[in-house]
Amino acid sequence: MLKNPYLVPGLARGLRLLQLFRPACPVIGAPEIARELELPRTTAFRLLQTLETLEFVERTANGTFKLGPAVLRLGFEFIASQDVTEYGRDVVERLCVGTGLSSQLAILDGRELVVVLKKNPAGAIVSNVQVGTRMPAHATVVGRVLLQDTDVRKLFSEGRLKHYTAHTPKSVTELERLIAEDRSRGYAVSESAYESGISAIAAPVRNHEQRVVAAMSVIVFQSGLEPRRRSKLIQATLAAAAELSRRLSYREAA
Repeated sequence: MLKNPYLVPGLARGLRLLQLFRPACPVIGAPEIARELELPRTTAFRLLQTLETLEFVERTANGTFKLGPAVLRLGFEFIASQDVTEYGRDVVERLCVGTGLSSQLAILDGRELVVVLKKNPAGAIVSNVQVGTRMPAHATVVGRVLLQDTDVRKLFSEGRLKHYTAHTPKSVTELERLIAEDRSRGYAVSESAYESGISAIAAPVRNHEQRVVAAMSVIVFQSGLEPRRRSKLIQATLAAAAELSRRLSYREAA
């Protein structure tokens, strides 16, 4: 069998190690891991040390190992993103039809937002953003909504932020202020913050833990919005976000 020249041996061994944990074998010792993977004990120990540092495994009281919280986080986040797209598809489509505007749903991935659902209206100027498109979270209102439950000072530890237009926040302090204002009003509005001549309205989607897991938005190809139209679009976006939140079992705190 030909070997894959792009294979990273250390990563492959680490993933094979994680695959050793099964319902019938939830706890494993280092000697057993070395034997199963046919590795020297020192190599198995280094792999375990690395995975333990990254919280993919945890050491038990008797020195054996079990899966750690990082594995659970990966699983929960994957399931959550699947729920968001499954339940959100028709909500995004109705928002597009109701407003006549490009509508989308995005989730947060580190310092970027990722578009997971998108619907364009027929026969109109439409957004060229596609499913899978990534954008800097700090520079868009969609991203600002997604960052509401995030420690932005830790995420953007450099303090200064890359700006794309005159309206993009240039510091973490300014970003925090904008996020606080968005949180207070329940939605975010941008006029040329990321791209000149384009406005956007975004609202948070929350899950059963009351955490922001996605953002619903509409895109308007204008640098400014007339107050009456702006109000109608805000209400439509809020209603769509609330509907998807309900589908994700969100309930307002008593």
